[in-house]
Amino acid sequence: MSAPAIAIIDYDMGNLHSVSKALEVVGAKPLVSDRPDDIVTADAVVLPGVGAFDPAMTHLHRRGLVPVIHQVIQQGMPFLGICLGLQVLFESSEEGKEPGLGLFAGTVKRFHAEPGLTIPHMGWNQLTLTQSDCPLWQDLPPTPWVYFVHSYFVVSDDPELVAATVCHGRQTVTGAIACKNVFACQFHPEKSGKVGLQVLRNFVNFVRRPSP
Repeated sequence: MSAPAIAIIDYDMGNLHSVSKALEVVGAKPLVSDRPDDIVTADAVVLPGVGAFDPAMTHLHRRGLVPVIHQVIQQGMPFLGICLGLQVLFESSEEGKEPGLGLFAGTVKRFHAEPGLTIPHMGWNQLTLTQSDCPLWQDLPPTPWVYFVHSYFVVSDDPELVAATVCHGRQTVTGAIACKNVFACQFHPEKSGKVGLQVLRNFVNFVRRPSP
């Protein structure tokens, strides 16, 4: 099968070059764009994100991308959110006042201060995979090491949505979610070495799967 076309949404909040390069390495044809036509005609969509919640939502609204994201997800297009691209899928965040995309029930909270705890949570940490059948986890070690940079984390109203958790200090928080055609990671697969590339390769393989 030819390389699937994966639209990487450009809203001035993501590490676009690294994500694009990593997807290219694992066999995709990435296209960085903020044009709705490019996004809705792709085979899959990636929403990266680095920065704060309110500016992210402001940029998405200004570029008319909020209804586009809802459309592609509702139509069943494979979708991958990364870091802030996970958090904006939920209803709200303690980081700001803007409503999120509201695709999933839940909120985004800041890590609680505790002695010796570094905030942001930055660096390598191990995932606990809570959805063993999640397509993103194929051919990964049981507790894979991945790279994080975040001060806030998702609290989902639906525990079954959580595909992986991670511990930082005494706090166990959401490391990834998965639901039907939607996947999102709090960690950065594009910065997570071989494991991260395998996660992206698994996403590309999911995109390539035969239509039901």
